[in-house]
Amino acid sequence: MAILFSLALIGLISVLGIVLACDRWISSKAENLHFSRVEELPKREAALVLGCSEKLASGRTNLFFKYRIEAAAALYRAGKCNYIIVSGDNSRADYDEPAQMTSALTGLGVPPNRVKADCAGFRTLDSIVRANAIFDQSDFIVVSQRFHNERAIYIGQQKHLDIIGFDARDVSRSGGIRTRLRECLARVKTLLDVHILSTEPKFLGPKIALNLES
Repeated sequence: MAILFSLALIGLISVLGIVLACDRWISSKAENLHFSRVEELPKREAALVLGCSEKLASGRTNLFFKYRIEAAAALYRAGKCNYIIVSGDNSRADYDEPAQMTSALTGLGVPPNRVKADCAGFRTLDSIVRANAIFDQSDFIVVSQRFHNERAIYIGQQKHLDIIGFDARDVSRSGGIRTRLRECLARVKTLLDVHILSTEPKFLGPKIALNLES
């Protein structure tokens, strides 16, 4: 029994070590490529907002969503981007992250023709690759919380894209902690996707020009 316990403990420590190593590796690769102050951010043609639901299961406002939208609107008002691509999940008739993000951005004064919807951003990898493959952007700003931006930037690096991040306000409390723990596991999956599995987006499709009127 003692031997089994020791082996299990060693296995657990090894797994935790791998997870932490993956987490630190991705953070290190994104160092100095994400910004928290609008005035420090270089201008790009487009900003890509990574999607999440506007509301939590409890019906309360999702602060991750709220802060990302506020950050993207601030970028546009400061002249740091000409267009905003909102990328998220629209896989069900009753669930449409891009529509929610579009409505929230226009509600903050961003002109509707400056917001472009990517309705097949089912995962961060999909959103990053599709920004290039569909919207023809190879250098753009990604907008999310810092931990998420770091992973998005890393994916972009592996796809030979020039991505910088604008860090939206983070979320504290238990919900933020749970999300951060999920992010650690997502980083392990990202390394598998880009280096071993060569994972591609679920859907691609025809090009969409940003300067076309909505």
